[in-house]
Amino acid sequence: MANDPYSTLGVSRGASEKEIKSAYRKLAKELHPDANQDSPQATARFSKVTQAYDLLSDKDKRAQFDRGEIDQDGNPTMGFGGGGGRPGAGHGGFRADGFEGFGGESVDLGDIFGGMFGGRGGMGQGGPGRRPRAAPRGNDRQYRLSVSLTDAATLAKQRITLADGKTIDLKLPPGVEEGTQMRLAGKGEAGPGGPGDGLVTIQIQPHAVFRRDGDDLRLDLPVTLDEALRGAKVRVPTAEGAVMLSVPPSSSSGKVLRLKGKGFSRKNGTRGDQLVSLQITLPENDEDLSRRLDGWTDTADIRAHLGGKTG
Repeated sequence: MANDPYSTLGVSRGASEKEIKSAYRKLAKELHPDANQDSPQATARFSKVTQAYDLLSDKDKRAQFDRGEIDQDGNPTMGFGGGGGRPGAGHGGFRADGFEGFGGESVDLGDIFGGMFGGRGGMGQGGPGRRPRAAPRGNDRQYRLSVSLTDAATLAKQRITLADGKTIDLKLPPGVEEGTQMRLAGKGEAGPGGPGDGLVTIQIQPHAVFRRDGDDLRLDLPVTLDEALRGAKVRVPTAEGAVMLSVPPSSSSGKVLRLKGKGFSRKNGTRGDQLVSLQITLPENDEDLSRRLDGWTDTADIRAHLGGKTG
């Protein structure tokens, strides 16, 4: 018989299930389309080998064939109405995890072809063995989180309320800035392939006294005339609370003092600085101060750098 399934697999009619499976594995590796992309003949033979294994791996179908009730394609032969054959029934189906014959016996194609094609089972890309496309996940849900400037600088934990009413605490990432997005896995909308994610966009609010300058924080600090003249220790706010700052004697307005590590957290784990600009504030209409300065004139040419003496 030209299309006899035993001949196609190269086994005898009395071959055991193990011998049939072994023969199919050997031929499938040799004839698989992924290994014979330029050989239509090999692809055709692979199809016949698979069809033959479909029939012989099913005990009932094999017995019907041996009795002459069905042909090599699984169709009823002339003169036999029984046997339960189905037209086209000789073609088994591919599953995502391998191949299944009519008798329910499973052959792991990943095991057969894994070493040859990088672990891909089935009939190659686009063929019957291609894994089904994953079910789509739900849509992502957008959130906006308003964060104070000082919290952003110190990476303080933030609490956010989700659409389902639940609240979670977020740890801000190093290097956070306006528009930074954080992803909350599985906190989006439901979908057949699982929920989407929550996307949290950070909005950093302006501060009453601090302003951001790259990774640094800037602060204008008022000081009195005597503090600037004689020097002093003054209380200065920072993002983490107040500290004492030493103002050097004879400090001018605009002098910048640096507090190391009191700025914004960087992506590498370090922090910027806090830059404190001194602003000398004179009392208004202070007659005592005026009397003390009566007759005294500062003769220093403080504007010489502007392009000439003044007088």
